[in-house]
Amino acid sequence: MIIVNDVHKRYQTPNGAGRWILKGVSLTIPSKVSVGLVGRNGAGKSTLLNLIGGIDAPTRGSVERRCRVSWPMGYGGGLQGSLTGRQNAKFVSRLHGFDSPDAMSEKIAFIEEFAELGASFDQPVRTYSSGMKSRLQFGLSLAFDFDVYISDEATSAGDASFKKKASDAFKRIADRSGLIMVSHSDGTLRQFCQAGIWLHDGQAHWFDDIEDALKNYKDSIPK
Repeated sequence: MIIVNDVHKRYQTPNGAGRWILKGVSLTIPSKVSVGLVGRNGAGKSTLLNLIGGIDAPTRGSVERRCRVSWPMGYGGGLQGSLTGRQNAKFVSRLHGFDSPDAMSEKIAFIEEFAELGASFDQPVRTYSSGMKSRLQFGLSLAFDFDVYISDEATSAGDASFKKKASDAFKRIADRSGLIMVSHSDGTLRQFCQAGIWLHDGQAHWFDDIEDALKNYKDSIPK
């Protein structure tokens, strides 16, 4: 279970504090429920996802994670640019307690195979494109067991073959864990998500059915 309690968020700009992106968002995301975040560009979808994943912190309010939550798949941050993909994978493996030679080798092999970076896996991450970083993060997330996986456009990274691999991975996730997803594809949200959160004017509206979230979002778009 994830509890978002009266969360407000805005960012500092060169001219001072910017607009409020989230204004008093409160909701509870149950365990083992797949949820799609929908809303217009700038509505705060990625912001809320990063707050849930612990990548960012609220300006006011709190996010309580009563479960193991992944970092956002598709998010290119959190990687050490001076280290190679392999070195980043080793570092994350150690953080999760897989520091014996056999356990680490198994995790590294999985990440390398999934990310499909080829020789670039042994190059510094700062040389990677945004898509390559996304694929490495995707592989890192899937290599470890979480109660809830979060994804920011992760299925859009890579070619058709990788997108199918990502889709198959999400199907496996949905069988055993929760998923919180941002995607601009209605088809992707319908395929993987049961419930939906519609972000509008700084507020978050929960719907038990993703179709209701998509309908409210579309109805809000000026004709």
